[in-house]
Amino acid sequence: MKEYAIAVLEGDGIGPEIMREAVKVLEAVSAKAGVRFNLLKMPFGGQAYFNYGHAFPGETIAACDKADAILKGPIGLGVEEARRIPVEKQPERSALLPLRKRYNTFANYRPVYLPPELADFSPLKREIVKDGIDFVMIRELIGGLYFGGKEEGTDQNGLRYVKETLEYDEQEIAQILEVAFEEARRRKKVLHNVHKSNVLMSSVLWNDVSREIAVQYPDVEVRHVIVDAAAAALVLNPRQFDVMVMENMFGDILSDLAGGLVGSLGLMPSACVGPEKAYYEPAHGSAPDIAGRGIANPYSMIGSVALMLEKSFGMEEEAGRIWAAMRRVFAEGATTADLGNPDGTRTVVSTAEFGDRVVAALDA
Repeated sequence: MKEYAIAVLEGDGIGPEIMREAVKVLEAVSAKAGVRFNLLKMPFGGQAYFNYGHAFPGETIAACDKADAILKGPIGLGVEEARRIPVEKQPERSALLPLRKRYNTFANYRPVYLPPELADFSPLKREIVKDGIDFVMIRELIGGLYFGGKEEGTDQNGLRYVKETLEYDEQEIAQILEVAFEEARRRKKVLHNVHKSNVLMSSVLWNDVSREIAVQYPDVEVRHVIVDAAAAALVLNPRQFDVMVMENMFGDILSDLAGGLVGSLGLMPSACVGPEKAYYEPAHGSAPDIAGRGIANPYSMIGSVALMLEKSFGMEEEAGRIWAAMRRVFAEGATTADLGNPDGTRTVVSTAEFGDRVVAALDA
């Protein structure tokens, strides 16, 4: 029997609730596939700081180091709690970014998927989304403005200032573009390269490298689009896209916009992949305002399990069964609080009930 070690980082807010449902689905897959998943539950995030003095404790690092993959819930606390943590030790800075850097998870996959039968969940006009939405955003994850040098102080005029550096080298750009070209080749052979070369020198280099890489993929059509125009185009007609590639901050912003297109960030799982290890997480935040109420949508967390099975363990068939099971739950008339009940005919289910229905659909 194959065995895989998975570091399970529940995170903050709704993290533990949606992680329970993800683990429930993972255990159902394990029983059917004859694979053993050894789950290493470890602290990570804002609550870990209060309990252990660090948002990414040493024992969690050790567990992640030996794990075959990492399954991570959302992190972050409410405003008042967050203020109790020094800025440099807040979980986004002292846990999330170090996690990405440690495992070189430079490639972030964010599938944006809404099948035709769920088109009513989208706020876009029916005639735009009646055939569904299905594209992938690929975001560079460990470079750019988020990881550049940072400086703050007071200048000679007594004015407070901050300086942050956006930095990429050609190797960092090339490796994410190669991932995007491969994904485009696997899908419809169209790649939208998102940039801001009319203003940013980093985008000028990015585009130069994209043209160099494109020579290796003559079967892939490359369409260059400026980031602000891409934002407008996504709202006007998201179906014109299949694979999009972009730098770190552009991807952060546009992927949240994509969550709006499908009706909720609760429908946005993601994979963060490096050369030797990957972690998987929902694209949404920890939503501390609804934590403990049993109304959080676990779709993104369960979808992250499907991505993990596919990309880390080569279990594509099992991953496909999870996607099909979740689609079936919605097709049978269920909805979650974040998605609402657009046509008034659906049954609003709890976090746990959604997970139970996915497991039942897997069994069916």
